[in-house]
Amino acid sequence: MILYPAIDLKDGQAVRLLRGDMEKATVFNTDPAAQAKAFVEAGCQWLHLVDLNGAFEGKPVNAAPVEAILKACPVPAQLGGGIRDLDTIEMWLSKGLARVILGTVAVENPDLVREAARAFPGKVAVGIDARKGRVATKGWAEETDVMATDLARSFEDAGVAAIIYTDIDRDGAMQGPNVPATAALARAVSIPVIASGGVSSLDDLVALRDCGADLDGAISGRALYDGALDLAAALEALA
Repeated sequence: MILYPAIDLKDGQAVRLLRGDMEKATVFNTDPAAQAKAFVEAGCQWLHLVDLNGAFEGKPVNAAPVEAILKACPVPAQLGGGIRDLDTIEMWLSKGLARVILGTVAVENPDLVREAARAFPGKVAVGIDARKGRVATKGWAEETDVMATDLARSFEDAGVAAIIYTDIDRDGAMQGPNVPATAALARAVSIPVIASGGVSSLDDLVALRDCGADLDGAISGRALYDGALDLAAALEALA
């Protein structure tokens, strides 16, 4: 399993939200590139980036800090938030991003996901963010009637590189991940699944590692910033 440290970008700063609420943001670093370098220097092999403003506005907003991170860090990075057309996908990949994460468009325009996955093999992931099993879009502001497992299965033959599954009610709440739901999703599809939301301790990571499903990795944010999750111990546990 890969540990993906999360750098969520709001107004150019590295922040963490509580359950996706933009009004409940805690600033952890005013220099996101420095934060990214610290994660890499500690041994992280991937970075997980989110343009929070972009997720709400439907277009890239925090491009400058993302580009600064890409220039400063030699490890691959994946980015979600505000990526909703082929031109934006191509733009980000041309700037050195290893993987784009498509969330809202996976529900609203699944054909775009398929087209992008064909055009850029291995470089397109689907972000599935859910409350009580139902997918939410547009920065988690809109809830749909689409079930997370159904959405994941619909891309089984699309060639997407990974599914990033986030339980919104656990995100930033330091209450542990939804292990049963994550494991069930991973068992339902052959696409690699990355767990996100609520990973707040070494025990949480071990629970995901030993959940009985073959997870590709886990994303952690607030716990790494708060020190609740020791990065060195986490990397060793997942190695």
